Amino acid sequence: MDKTLVIGANGQIGRQLIGMMALANMPVRAMIRDLSQARNLEKLGAETVVADLEQPLPDEAFADCDKVVFTAGSGGKTGADKTILIDLWAAVKSIDMAKKHNIKQFVMVSARDAGDPEHGTEAIKHYNICKHFADKHLLESGVPYTILRPGRLTNDAATGLITTQRPDNKDEQIITRADVAACVLQCLDHSEAINQVDELYNGSMPIAEAFIKAVKGRLG
Repeated sequence: MDKTLVIGANGQIGRQLIGMMALANMPVRAMIRDLSQARNLEKLGAETVVADLEQPLPDEAFADCDKVVFTAGSGGKTGADKTILIDLWAAVKSIDMAKKHNIKQFVMVSARDAGDPEHGTEAIKHYNICKHFADKHLLESGVPYTILRPGRLTNDAATGLITTQRPDNKDEQIITRADVAACVLQCLDHSEAINQVDELYNGSMPIAEAFIKAVKGRLG
């Protein structure tokens, strides 16, 4: 079976994804910052590997993996320096390592306004710019990709219902972290998600159907 490396495994989306993958019997390796984070993830059935995203990434983290999920982030309480180091530079390094190891799919958890930072939320423009160039590097890398651009994240319970079409009402441009994790799981398990870029919002359509509709829409 394919093994997936999850970068940012101890984050809110990462932990939920690890749990979902364990329930689905999908082999997973969790990249963590220090050993204190290992126990809970290993209880879920994940392998763990320790790596500092601000340092060169170890080859052993990517060895024997077929897929990579990048859901790491500097967090809203850090400065622009950490945003550059994690959301941009660590993503770039991860993509380069994925290319080196012939990864079959790289799933990037990006941001709603990464496609157009100039017209996104002004307060986090630096963050959206970092996401924009991380996505650009992935798109130009030659690594098979899936880029997911979720709206404003909430901690509400999963709904299992999404849309890939941006709602006109900004108050509706939201999605639960649990639903983002479920969308990543869906993309890992379905080849039609490869080389696709989709925005994600809570909506009215089951996740699998929403992605099928998005693919058909692009094909005309």
